[in-house]
Amino acid sequence: MILSGWGRTTAQDCRVSRPRSEAELAARVAEGGLIARGAGRAYGDAAQSAANTVDMGGFRRMIAFDEATGQLVAEAGVTLDEVIATFLPRGWFPAVTPGTRFVTLGGAVAADVHGKNHHRDGSFGATVDWIDLMGPDGRVRRVVPGEALFGWTVGGMGLTGVILRVALRLKAVETGYIRQRTLPAPHLAAAMATFEANADATYSVAWIDCLARGPSLGRSLVLLGEHATLAELPQDARARPFHPPAPKRRLVPFEAPGFLLNGLTVRAFNEVYWRAGLAGLGERLVGWAPYFYPLDAVEGWNRIYGRRGFVQFQCALPLAVAAGALEALLREISAAGQGSFLAVLKRFGPQAGAFSFPMEGYTLALDFPLHAGTAALLDRLDRIVVTAGGRFYLAKDARMSRAVFEAAEPRAAAFRGFRAAEGLAGAFGSTQSERLGL
Repeated sequence: MILSGWGRTTAQDCRVSRPRSEAELAARVAEGGLIARGAGRAYGDAAQSAANTVDMGGFRRMIAFDEATGQLVAEAGVTLDEVIATFLPRGWFPAVTPGTRFVTLGGAVAADVHGKNHHRDGSFGATVDWIDLMGPDGRVRRVVPGEALFGWTVGGMGLTGVILRVALRLKAVETGYIRQRTLPAPHLAAAMATFEANADATYSVAWIDCLARGPSLGRSLVLLGEHATLAELPQDARARPFHPPAPKRRLVPFEAPGFLLNGLTVRAFNEVYWRAGLAGLGERLVGWAPYFYPLDAVEGWNRIYGRRGFVQFQCALPLAVAAGALEALLREISAAGQGSFLAVLKRFGPQAGAFSFPMEGYTLALDFPLHAGTAALLDRLDRIVVTAGGRFYLAKDARMSRAVFEAAEPRAAAFRGFRAAEGLAGAFGSTQSERLGL
């Protein structure tokens, strides 16, 4: 069948199977060149293999839950959406979550996804107690933090084996509401100062206007968040504290025309969004869904970019040079007039994981519709990141060259060496790993 990533730019004819037992899965592993695929939310070709793609939809049972510790044991095909639906009414929520709940647990481990609380709580791997991993010989091994195989699997993009089961710790919460505080930042320096001044906030994220120029370069709306307690809810909400009003689901029913997203329309959107944000400053209660997953309310939102699709550019920049590098990136984007209306800035905490994406500093994520000047702009952005000593998020990558990857990722050689030593290189691989020489 034809597979592509969420950005819809990596269409590829792939041989796909959907095993429903470990024996069937082991037979697929024996064929070599396998990559596991969860919900297909990687933006590029990380979950595609022309020869041997395995759909993990046959492994989606929840197995055990410990009410005392919050530990959930579940198969890799279970999604965060299913976890929330099952356990939020019982007072538990994912301790780390990315910007969509429609990802599988296996994918969350493989990409070591991060959320708005990385500066305090780290990435998804920090919540995992053990992983059951099928190796190249078809045997299943339980790996735990501290083991080399665990370290390379968390963030290893499925290239160390097939993740079968995960034991992760959920977070106890009193309600399904978030106490959100919106703070304006008239320029980039103010946005970064706001992050640093609110380092004790559990969650922090900023929408950033990547087309603003001059003294307004990098103007942002910083959203801080805390899980609301029962006592903080209005009286009429306390009877159903885990069921805030759900955002209305909207559908993108067709491909948007390619000309719809251009510098003028994105600039207009950013201006409206900025002014709306200024009108809503201060603190208010919002539901968990609009705070953590605003785009999940728009089904098929990736179709907004038209038939050509889009690419997401996400980099991590070291803290010491982040301000200068972010300014250089924003100036390049603004000058090109190819802004992204989905531009997100977050503060990262200390680095963890042998091959995970985050490093202490800042991360900037931008979506660009594909058109004539996109590739050249992204090449220029790549050079800024590499010069700053930054790196790129493989779960979002759809077009990086091997040369850029090698320049940005000094850990790649050690990862290749580990895969070779463990006999993993021939057994597991993706279109992305081939493109990047992993």
